[in-house]
Amino acid sequence: MTSDASPSRRAVLGLAAAAVPAALLATGATPASAATTVGGERLGLDGIQVRRAAGAPPVPHAAARSWLVADYESGDILAAYRAHHRLPPASTLKMLFADTVLPKFDKARKHRVTAADLAGIPEGSSLVGVEAGTSYTVDQLWHGVFLRSGNDAVHVLSAMNGGVASTVREMAAKAVDLQALDTHVVSPDGYDHAGQVSSAYDLSLFARHGLRNTDFRGYCATRTAEFPARGGKKFQIQNTDRLLGVYQGMIGVKNGYTTHAGNTFTGAATRDGRTLLVTVMHPVNGYDLVYKDTSALLDWGFRAAGRVAPVGTLVAPVSEGGRPSASAAAPAPGPNGAPSGSGGSGDSSWPLLGAGGGMAALLAAGAVTLRNRKPRRVRKH
Repeated sequence: MTSDASPSRRAVLGLAAAAVPAALLATGATPASAATTVGGERLGLDGIQVRRAAGAPPVPHAAARSWLVADYESGDILAAYRAHHRLPPASTLKMLFADTVLPKFDKARKHRVTAADLAGIPEGSSLVGVEAGTSYTVDQLWHGVFLRSGNDAVHVLSAMNGGVASTVREMAAKAVDLQALDTHVVSPDGYDHAGQVSSAYDLSLFARHGLRNTDFRGYCATRTAEFPARGGKKFQIQNTDRLLGVYQGMIGVKNGYTTHAGNTFTGAATRDGRTLLVTVMHPVNGYDLVYKDTSALLDWGFRAAGRVAPVGTLVAPVSEGGRPSASAAAPAPGPNGAPSGSGGSGDSSWPLLGAGGGMAALLAAGAVTLRNRKPRRVRKH
């Protein structure tokens, strides 16, 4: 399959680099810390950030390299670990794709897929089974995106939206409006491309914004759907979110996996009228850990709500009146990607305020070289 990714990727990298002032990292390299403290200064610190009152349960151990627990309605962040740590997002980036493209097309609109629509899909991508010559409704394509994380469905919708390069530009602009300044978009599908990064904070912004859209919420909560095949036939597809229908009150949202990203997941659940968002990125080992960590953090959040003070907030989009956040240069990364001199406390208690004197931003010394390495073949969802 021929790919048209190389020339458009160079153009998109240049545009997004100008729009989002973040250090670009090669896929698989140790990520730098956040370039911003969007949502609160403490979110830029290393270590677990939480402000517990008397009687609040301790934060559970999580194997993830980054995570965040937030209240969906208020945007209050109850606890976080390296919330702005930039890491490959895998298919959780499809939340930003949906935030950008989903409102643009009527669900009933039909599109006959061409071979050109499917050109450039990375080798080893997860696929829902879209075939050239077959017609699909927009509704069916979105089921393919949300349930099976189909990169083929993403590329068809991108083609309908003016092409991959145009869609990437729109996604980059949407990320800036949402104040997701840790995110650098290279492709609409979340595949392992050099320089494509996001953070637990940004992914939580994408989920919160998306869940306000009735169709977005409906797709991510759908467990099974019928998908077209040749000759007017259909086959059933299942949602790959392993907590949907298992964890009490789970709404869903989006999971992901690639060779370099490992497992990523953003989930939302409702109990007793309260909805929480949890994002977990890159548990150290094992496919199940991303779901175990998410479940444990959701359980903690429901128990701790009302007994912890926020350590930050999920900010509002600029287009909805959110105050634009000024970006800062990234702190120089220390060992294993930790920010040098960040010095944040691991489990501070209420009413400890602020981050203790602020954190000095060190200018990044030199440009980061992107490694042009062909991704290993991998099944991604």
